[in-house]
Amino acid sequence: MVDIGLVRTVIGIIGNIISLIMFLSPIPTFYRIVKQKTVSDFKPDPYVVTLLNCALWVFYGMPFVHPDSILVVSINGAGVVIELVYILVFLIFSLGSQRLTIFKALVVEVIFFVIVVLVTMYIFHTTRHRSLVVGIICIIFNILMYLSPLTVMRMVIKTKSVKYMPFYLSLANFFNGVVWLVYSLLKFDANILLPNGLGTISGAVQLILYAIFYRTTRWEDDENDRPRSEVQVSNKN
Repeated sequence: MVDIGLVRTVIGIIGNIISLIMFLSPIPTFYRIVKQKTVSDFKPDPYVVTLLNCALWVFYGMPFVHPDSILVVSINGAGVVIELVYILVFLIFSLGSQRLTIFKALVVEVIFFVIVVLVTMYIFHTTRHRSLVVGIICIIFNILMYLSPLTVMRMVIKTKSVKYMPFYLSLANFFNGVVWLVYSLLKFDANILLPNGLGTISGAVQLILYAIFYRTTRWEDDENDRPRSEVQVSNKN
């Protein structure tokens, strides 16, 4: 008989690997930003949203909130560090007004996170109630993370260009959603199921847009030596 717990652990490890790939997939984009010393038309929204999302999931996975969730903590802890690096790059190479907007968003996120932690720990006294409350909040922000590329998808449709929509991030988003969807079904967890079901759909839509508008994208404005594999498809993150 198949050990569902073991299968779920293996799927969770695979999910950690794919999630890590997803977090690292924008590296070509940030290499380009650093090289050109400008963020150009790239949006910081997905990275800012993903930072808070990862921080909330780390809290959700703590033993005093939702026991036996070490795989959730490990990958989202890595996500917090990676997203902070991305945001730092945006802060360095953004114009003053955009830099101020990002800084304000970070302050709001810190205040919100502290409030969530304090309310959860001092008002709710069982892991059942804590995981329910924090889980609902995580679902909301996980959905926001997956929907954050909508601003770029709208630009893709309007300009018929996928230049500023990172392809590898969209691909990783799709597979990440699929794996965590399976993980949530093996030992039913609606808090993981709902946002990752939406994430699977969001990633699929981004890939479809990429397939549709790849041929109409004008690459002439890019650097002559820019490899085609660094195409932008979505964006967080």
